[in-house]
Amino acid sequence: MSIKDWPSQERPRERLLKQGDKSLSDAELLAIFLRTGTRNISAVDLARQLLNQFGSLSQLLKASQSDFCAAMGLGEAKFTQLQAVMEMSRRVHADGLSQGHTITKSADAANFLIAELGDRPAEVFGAIFLDTKHHILAFEELFHGTIDHTSIHPRELIRRVIYHNAARIILAHNHLSGDTTPSQADIELTKSLKNALDMLDVTLLDHLVVGKNAFCSLAERGFL
Repeated sequence: MSIKDWPSQERPRERLLKQGDKSLSDAELLAIFLRTGTRNISAVDLARQLLNQFGSLSQLLKASQSDFCAAMGLGEAKFTQLQAVMEMSRRVHADGLSQGHTITKSADAANFLIAELGDRPAEVFGAIFLDTKHHILAFEELFHGTIDHTSIHPRELIRRVIYHNAARIILAHNHLSGDTTPSQADIELTKSLKNALDMLDVTLLDHLVVGKNAFCSLAERGFL
């Protein structure tokens, strides 16, 4: 049966408009993006098959062009549309953390950092530089690779702090597993960098560990 033949209260688009996007399942959201199914299958059923094929919505969104386009009901047009939607989402998050904006709590930075680092295929260590009033001066990716207290030298961070004339800083890195629990290496690195920043009278506000949909604040855990 075509989705057009479903009762209006069960159609994904109508439900989204009336109940909001949170009311829809991954398959229903994907079905809206797909718009149509195939000759013998509805958009929702096609979406369910695709999620089963790729393993999850996240894995489908991260699929290579060749794998994505080879799947039933997809193709280059859908791939380019999806990339455009994802890039627009990233830019919206970036606008929320642009130069001059103010950060008053860790959650203010978390959405941007999750969008920016959460789906990276490798670990990335970065920093948000702020002035004395917590206005954003810049965000920089400082290191790529396995994060530990020996791989990131304090002098590299200090060099960028001086460059931006920063008075406050928020550190961040991603965990590929999605588990945002800080490791012992994360804790040791945080303490090492905090000691170096203290010597410059620069305040380390927080170190955020981010995953695909979550974050952990080392400050809130009492490690600062």
